[in-house]
Amino acid sequence: MYRRTLPTADEALKILSRRRTRPPMRVPPPAGKSLAKFIRELDKKHGQGPGALQARWKEIVGESLARRTEPVRIIKSRTGEGGTLELRVDGPVASLIQHQVPQITQRLDLLLGKGAVTRLRIVQGPVRVAAAASAPPRPRRRPPLDAAQERDLASSLSDQPEGPLKEALLKLGRGVLRNER
Repeated sequence: MYRRTLPTADEALKILSRRRTRPPMRVPPPAGKSLAKFIRELDKKHGQGPGALQARWKEIVGESLARRTEPVRIIKSRTGEGGTLELRVDGPVASLIQHQVPQITQRLDLLLGKGAVTRLRIVQGPVRVAAAASAPPRPRRRPPLDAAQERDLASSLSDQPEGPLKEALLKLGRGVLRNER
């Protein structure tokens, strides 16, 4: 049986230079790039939906009505003329909304385009926005101490050694002096 000898280093380089290697794998394109065309087509066909409205709802109906109403969905008509905006309304605000339908549709025309919404459908029910608005407001941060009070506080604690205890006492002193105002 005949055994073949291994090639020398120079022969191995020649062999490898003649052979093709596989090209590196390409990174696949982002999914959004290939879906963007379809999303644009769906957007033209079905509209933007209530997501675009929820961000600017306070500007459309005002702050007081925005706390008591919520856009749910835009229903496209079968004839393609104009859609219907379904609103979820909290309690007796429905009568106020009925009286303001022309003004609301005018403002919607400015945002979504002329004739995008021609009717409002009012559904009474709990509004998610109202629950978020009824949460207690966060307390305001008080302004920092003036220079004289800060200097007096620092001088009263000057005999304390540096460290976490001194920092805690400074913080406590600032809080007490702010509340005295």
